[in-house]
Amino acid sequence: MAEEKAPKEFKDYADGWIQERKGTDVPTFLKFAYIVIAGGALAYFFIYMNGEVNHSDRGFLVRQMNAATQSSPGFMYFVMALAAVFMIIAIIFAFKKFRED
Repeated sequence: MAEEKAPKEFKDYADGWIQERKGTDVPTFLKFAYIVIAGGALAYFFIYMNGEVNHSDRGFLVRQMNAATQSSPGFMYFVMALAAVFMIIAIIFAFKKFRED
């Protein structure tokens, strides 16, 4: 007769909408995706901190808006630092040794 395999144990999340095998870790490509996505978001935030001022069509309007509202570079760097701290925490969490609850 056919050899019977032991049933695999699954964990349910969201009332059974999401299932995963017990003892599985986050895939390696996803761990590195955290770094790429967070780094891209921080780079985008740094490049466009004051808006798209060098755009050929709307750059003039963005510069006028910046002059009228007086942006605060210090505050923007603070927000960027908060995002960087979150990025570091998320990456550390992703690369930590897996342990089952």
